[in-house]
Amino acid sequence: MAWRKRPLGEVVYLYLDAHYEKVRQAGSVQDAVILIASGVKKDGKRSILGISVSLSEAQAHWRVFMETLVNRGLHGVQLIISDNHGGLKAARKAVFTGVLWQRCQFHLQQNAMQYVPHVSMRREVAEDIRVILNAPDREAAQMYLKKAVNKYEHIAPKLADWMEVNIPEGFTVFSFPRAHQKRVRTSNYLERLNQEIKRRTRVVRIFPNEGSCLRLISAILMEVSEEWEYGRLYLRMESS
Repeated sequence: MAWRKRPLGEVVYLYLDAHYEKVRQAGSVQDAVILIASGVKKDGKRSILGISVSLSEAQAHWRVFMETLVNRGLHGVQLIISDNHGGLKAARKAVFTGVLWQRCQFHLQQNAMQYVPHVSMRREVAEDIRVILNAPDREAAQMYLKKAVNKYEHIAPKLADWMEVNIPEGFTVFSFPRAHQKRVRTSNYLERLNQEIKRRTRVVRIFPNEGSCLRLISAILMEVSEEWEYGRLYLRMESS
């Protein structure tokens, strides 16, 4: 499909996400990884930039995907927004050396629940993390984080250790214009896009091969991208 190979240009904010579809391969059903890149261009409009489907190992898949975007002319990226997908970090550092990364704050809150020792604590922990991530600036966020780490270091030491290392990966947004921060603090709009893809692919259930999966999802994404590019502004870039 020519759309998947079209030239790209300057993109200020790059969003990366992944999900899975069932694909038949050599007589068995396997999980194929669907990588999707979208971005906010310098005119403030969103666009789907690329898609890749593969059964290959995560880091190699991410790196080839990112290199393909660059080879198609993607440039000017100031911030990458994504979840902490396996293999993404190493590939991102290799291909987009020096570009800042914002870890999706929504997924950060979800990831934290794995380290909460008692179900009864989940609501309190979630609220503490919201306070940190909704801070007005980086300094306040760091202060709230320190208080939370001290609070949990004895009653939930694994959680406290996890928070101290991982939560700051959600603070990169504070380096960008306040008017943009709500839009670049999470990759949630790609989550909604994935839900739409799932709704449309559910009737297939199992794709006969990677190629059929790529063709159908590409058609869905091309339709969505056209709506975005001819629709309203996603961000007013003069705020940058």
